[in-house]
Amino acid sequence: MPVQILMPALSPTMTEGNLAKWLKAEGDAVKSGDVLCEIETDKATMEFEAADEGVLGKILVPDGTSGVKVNQPIAVLLLDGEDASAISAAPVPAAAPAPAAAVATVPVAIPSAAPAAQAAPAGDRVFASPLAKRIAKDGNLDLKAVKGSGPHGRIVKADVEAAIAAGPVKPAPVAASAPAAAPKPAAPVAASPFEPAFEELPNSSMRKVIARRLTEAKSTIPHFYLSVDCELDTLLKVRAELNSRSDTYKLSVNDFVVRAVALALKKVPAANASWGEEAIKRYTDVDISVAVATPNGLITPIVHHADHKGLAQISNEMKALAAKARDGKLKPEEFQGGGFTISNLGMFGVKNFAAIINPPQGCILAVGAGEQRPVVKAGALAVATVMTVTLSVDHRVVDGAVGAEFLAAFKKLIEDPLSMLL
Repeated sequence: MPVQILMPALSPTMTEGNLAKWLKAEGDAVKSGDVLCEIETDKATMEFEAADEGVLGKILVPDGTSGVKVNQPIAVLLLDGEDASAISAAPVPAAAPAPAAAVATVPVAIPSAAPAAQAAPAGDRVFASPLAKRIAKDGNLDLKAVKGSGPHGRIVKADVEAAIAAGPVKPAPVAASAPAAAPKPAAPVAASPFEPAFEELPNSSMRKVIARRLTEAKSTIPHFYLSVDCELDTLLKVRAELNSRSDTYKLSVNDFVVRAVALALKKVPAANASWGEEAIKRYTDVDISVAVATPNGLITPIVHHADHKGLAQISNEMKALAAKARDGKLKPEEFQGGGFTISNLGMFGVKNFAAIINPPQGCILAVGAGEQRPVVKAGALAVATVMTVTLSVDHRVVDGAVGAEFLAAFKKLIEDPLSMLL
């Protein structure tokens, strides 16, 4: 029996996604582990792999379709020995609610009607098989003038060959009952005399989830904030010395921050925790989320077991994770979870700021820029490179004294960086 390929849930918060691009075409052989398509989730664009072997018999949801619900059929996989006739011949089962965490593919019968996105194409979109498109392109044929004889009006190879043999034809006129969509304005316009001109940028799935989660976090979590100044001069000297010794790494101040946070959490484990209605979770692993800006919004890849990793390993791992985050190629296990978050805006010259907690975590550390400031040492005025960090704390999870104890441990490590090398 053919296998329905369903829209997978690629993150815990995902309820729908965008089918960005098919990497397999109808008729292609599929092996377990082959990448079928790219799916834009609420966190990133990820590759979706096949779980079964066979032939991709039918694509139900085309490239560029947005708002595809989790567990909605997106394609049909023909198993060994089956041909295309098995798709239409399969009986239609009674509809049943999909489970919350369904597997990627399940053997079920194929509905006789195509999904709305395919049955009712909008605008100038033409539905044709990949082979038909290729033949039409080679023959300089306008597919809008071809009537499809395939399932649900799909244009197939025979239709294109017949149209080419018949000679040039003109595209069919647009029916009067289907008025053309209104053209988009060529330039931003003002909505009213009281509003400046603007252009609308549709919210991605990722941006919608960010907005919802941050609104919930700021509305429901009792934040409080603790700040401390850390002198960086010794750290900067150690960093320069270490960077001069090898070309296999390039340490940043943020790498030292990640290492210091990891060791401080080992000293103050009560800060490595999250809120639960029935119990507080105190994490035994030190998994640190680090905020990375991407074109679609903020995402927090995770340095797992950061307390067991040296500065060079943290540095190289963070560079790789940040690159994957910006390209939308993070795997779920690389950004889901984490017990503590770091957000660093120092590279933009921001002196200090207070970050919103990343639920369900109990703390997030906001890191500002290192800058030269006047300080008093041994009763005399001096100049030092100082970095301000602010800890945002969920008061349900971490008390003020615990937050202060964590910051004291962090400050000591930052100001004595050699202790982080042991």
